[in-house]
Amino acid sequence: MKILKKLGLLILILFVIAQFFSPEKNEGNTEDLTAFLTETKPSPEVQKILETTCFDCHSSHTNYPWYDKITPVNYWLAEHVEDGRKHLDFSKWSDYSVKRKDHKFEEIAEEVEEHKMPLPSYTWTHSEANLTQDQIKAIVDWVNQVRVGYALAPKAQ
Repeated sequence: MKILKKLGLLILILFVIAQFFSPEKNEGNTEDLTAFLTETKPSPEVQKILETTCFDCHSSHTNYPWYDKITPVNYWLAEHVEDGRKHLDFSKWSDYSVKRKDHKFEEIAEEVEEHKMPLPSYTWTHSEANLTQDQIKAIVDWVNQVRVGYALAPKAQ
């Protein structure tokens, strides 16, 4: 029993010490999204959806929840955001080729339609990010419109 108490105390001490360490935050400027928003011209409805479901993990600016101040949760969140930006970073939109932009838009529609995005781990704590069928349709319609603008959209069936 004494060993368990000492082990528990050691774990508590390590947890408290860990709180003094945290990963770098993704706190870039929201103006980095201007090129993306200007080029793709989302409707106000779609832009709101993007703000509540996409930009935290797929841009240079994350709005962190209160629990980001707790280690090791903050490391998990940082890795999650880093991985999201690796796959798609709206803040670097102007760096993408037209072909890559079209491909990213194709993936957006697919991921949203198949309910793979936003991730369930995100919607657990961000209930406003649970997309309705109407919101999914609005995103897919916008994606298709943008893809036509890139002259790479699939032919109408």
